[in-house]
Amino acid sequence: MSDLLRRLRGRGWRLTSQRRVVAEVLDGDHVHLTADEVHLRAAARLPEISRATVYNTLGELVSLGEVLEVSTVGRAKRYDPNARRPHQHLVCSGCGTVRDVHPAGDALGDLPEEERFGFAVGAVEITYRGLCPGCARPGRGPGGL
Repeated sequence: MSDLLRRLRGRGWRLTSQRRVVAEVLDGDHVHLTADEVHLRAAARLPEISRATVYNTLGELVSLGEVLEVSTVGRAKRYDPNARRPHQHLVCSGCGTVRDVHPAGDALGDLPEEERFGFAVGAVEITYRGLCPGCARPGRGPGGL
Protein backbone atom coordinates (compact mmCIF):
# COMPACT_ATOMS: atom_id res chain seq x y z
CA MET A 1 0.00 0.00 0.00
CA SER A 2 1.30 3.45 -0.87
CA ASP A 3 2.20 6.01 1.79
CA LEU A 4 -0.60 8.32 0.62
CA LEU A 5 -3.19 5.53 0.75
CA ARG A 6 -1.99 4.55 4.22
CA ARG A 7 -2.33 8.14 5.43
CA LEU A 8 -5.81 8.49 3.92
CA ARG A 9 -6.99 5.21 5.39
CA GLY A 10 -5.63 6.32 8.79
CA ARG A 11 -7.74 9.47 8.54
CA GLY A 12 -10.83 7.42 7.81
CA TRP A 13 -11.19 8.94 4.33
CA ARG A 14 -13.66 6.87 2.32
CA LEU A 15 -11.61 5.17 -0.39
CA THR A 16 -13.91 4.69 -3.37
CA SER A 17 -12.38 3.05 -6.44
CA GLN A 18 -12.00 6.50 -8.04
CA ARG A 19 -10.29 8.03 -5.02
CA ARG A 20 -8.05 4.99 -4.66
CA VAL A 21 -6.85 5.15 -8.27
CA VAL A 22 -6.08 8.90 -7.97
CA ALA A 23 -4.05 8.25 -4.80
CA GLU A 24 -2.23 5.35 -6.48
CA VAL A 25 -1.34 7.53 -9.49
CA LEU A 26 0.13 10.14 -7.15
CA ASP A 27 2.29 7.66 -5.25
CA GLY A 28 6.08 8.01 -5.35
CA ASP A 29 8.98 10.37 -4.82
CA HIS A 30 9.34 13.37 -7.11
CA VAL A 31 5.78 12.94 -8.42
CA HIS A 32 4.47 16.32 -9.57
CA LEU A 33 1.70 15.61 -12.04
CA THR A 34 -0.80 18.07 -13.49
CA ALA A 35 -4.50 17.30 -13.02
CA ASP A 36 -4.70 16.28 -16.68
CA GLU A 37 -1.75 13.90 -16.25
CA VAL A 38 -3.42 12.41 -13.16
CA HIS A 39 -6.63 11.94 -15.16
CA LEU A 40 -4.82 10.31 -18.09
CA ARG A 41 -3.01 7.84 -15.82
CA ALA A 42 -6.11 7.19 -13.69
CA ALA A 43 -8.24 6.55 -16.81
CA ALA A 44 -5.69 3.97 -17.98
CA ARG A 45 -6.44 2.02 -14.77
CA LEU A 46 -10.12 2.91 -14.40
CA PRO A 47 -11.54 3.97 -17.79
CA GLU A 48 -14.84 5.29 -16.40
CA ILE A 49 -13.19 7.91 -14.13
CA SER A 50 -14.19 11.43 -15.15
CA ARG A 51 -12.01 14.51 -15.31
CA ALA A 52 -14.37 16.19 -12.80
CA THR A 53 -13.87 13.34 -10.31
CA VAL A 54 -10.08 13.68 -10.61
CA TYR A 55 -10.23 17.47 -10.11
CA ASN A 56 -12.61 17.11 -7.14
CA THR A 57 -10.46 14.41 -5.56
CA LEU A 58 -7.30 16.50 -5.98
CA GLY A 59 -9.10 19.45 -4.38
CA GLU A 60 -10.12 17.29 -1.41
CA LEU A 61 -6.59 15.94 -1.00
CA VAL A 62 -5.18 19.48 -1.00
CA SER A 63 -7.84 20.63 1.51
CA LEU A 64 -6.93 17.70 3.76
CA GLY A 65 -3.26 18.70 3.58
CA GLU A 66 -2.34 15.28 2.16
CA VAL A 67 -1.24 16.65 -1.22
CA LEU A 68 0.50 19.93 -2.00
CA GLU A 69 -0.52 22.12 -4.90
CA VAL A 70 2.62 23.41 -6.63
CA SER A 71 2.26 26.46 -8.84
CA THR A 72 4.76 27.02 -11.61
CA VAL A 73 4.88 30.31 -13.51
CA GLY A 74 2.91 30.11 -16.74
CA ARG A 75 2.17 26.38 -16.39
CA ALA A 76 -0.56 24.16 -15.00
CA LYS A 77 -0.57 23.48 -11.27
CA ARG A 78 1.08 20.26 -10.19
CA TYR A 79 0.23 17.98 -7.30
CA ASP A 80 2.81 16.67 -4.85
CA PRO A 81 1.94 13.76 -2.52
CA ASN A 82 4.97 14.37 -0.29
CA ALA A 83 3.07 16.71 2.02
CA ARG A 84 4.41 15.20 5.25
CA ARG A 85 8.14 15.61 4.67
CA PRO A 86 9.30 19.25 4.65
CA HIS A 87 10.94 20.11 1.35
CA GLN A 88 11.28 22.77 -1.31
CA HIS A 89 10.97 22.57 -5.09
CA LEU A 90 13.40 22.88 -7.97
CA VAL A 91 11.64 23.86 -11.22
CA CYS A 92 13.05 23.83 -14.75
CA SER A 93 12.22 27.12 -16.47
CA GLY A 94 12.46 25.35 -19.81
CA CYS A 95 10.33 22.20 -19.65
CA GLY A 96 8.63 22.62 -16.27
CA THR A 97 10.12 19.53 -14.60
CA VAL A 98 9.67 19.74 -10.81
CA ARG A 99 11.90 17.96 -8.29
CA ASP A 100 11.76 17.83 -4.50
CA VAL A 101 14.87 19.19 -2.79
CA HIS A 102 15.90 19.20 0.87
CA PRO A 103 18.31 22.10 1.43
CA ALA A 104 20.34 22.30 4.61
CA GLY A 105 19.51 24.93 7.15
CA ASP A 106 16.30 26.49 8.40
CA ALA A 107 14.63 28.82 5.89
CA LEU A 108 12.31 30.22 8.57
CA GLY A 109 15.22 30.80 10.93
CA ASP A 110 17.18 32.50 8.15
CA LEU A 111 14.58 35.30 7.93
CA PRO A 112 15.77 38.05 10.30
CA GLU A 113 13.22 39.30 12.82
CA GLU A 114 13.28 42.82 11.33
CA GLU A 115 12.33 41.37 7.92
CA ARG A 116 9.21 39.67 9.30
CA PHE A 117 7.38 43.00 9.74
CA GLY A 118 5.55 41.67 12.79
CA PHE A 119 4.20 38.61 10.96
CA ALA A 120 3.88 35.39 12.94
CA VAL A 121 5.47 33.29 10.19
CA GLY A 122 4.46 29.64 10.33
CA ALA A 123 5.60 28.23 7.00
CA VAL A 124 8.09 28.86 4.23
CA GLU A 125 7.79 27.93 0.56
CA ILE A 126 10.87 28.29 -1.59
CA THR A 127 11.08 27.50 -5.28
CA TYR A 128 14.45 27.23 -6.95
CA ARG A 129 14.34 27.90 -10.70
CA GLY A 130 16.84 27.02 -13.37
CA LEU A 131 17.38 24.70 -16.30
CA CYS A 132 17.44 20.92 -16.03
CA PRO A 133 20.34 19.09 -17.73
CA GLY A 134 18.20 18.34 -20.81
CA CYS A 135 17.20 21.98 -21.32
CA ALA A 136 20.65 23.38 -20.47
CA ARG A 137 22.38 21.51 -23.30
CA PRO A 138 22.90 23.72 -26.36
CA GLY A 139 20.29 23.03 -29.00
CA ARG A 140 18.25 20.78 -26.67
CA GLY A 141 14.88 21.53 -25.12
CA PRO A 142 13.06 24.84 -24.66
CA GLY A 143 15.76 26.43 -22.51
CA GLY A 144 18.75 25.32 -24.55
CA LEU A 145 17.85 27.08 -27.79
